[in-house]
Amino acid sequence: MVCGSVSAAENYTLTIKEHRFEPEELEVPAGRKIKLIVKNEDSTPEEFESRSLKREKIIPGKSQATIFVGPLDPGTYDFFGEFHEESAKGRILAK
Repeated sequence: MVCGSVSAAENYTLTIKEHRFEPEELEVPAGRKIKLIVKNEDSTPEEFESRSLKREKIIPGKSQATIFVGPLDPGTYDFFGEFHEESAKGRILAK
């Protein structure tokens, strides 16, 4: 008999292409842990960084990384690519 429940993290994908995140805005449910899969389609590395999420991770070119976040309070959480900050930026909206 299993007591309580363990909910698996929901998967969401961000793609880095031409030094930009796609989508730039990602809506996720508040109060849930999420599994963020960041795929870098560029040939050069990029660093996913978010001060509000307290996460940073270098993703080599032509590879991907998994970043767990949450559960998140409702709100907006900005992120950017530290190596191409002028173009690689976006936000997660927790609703």
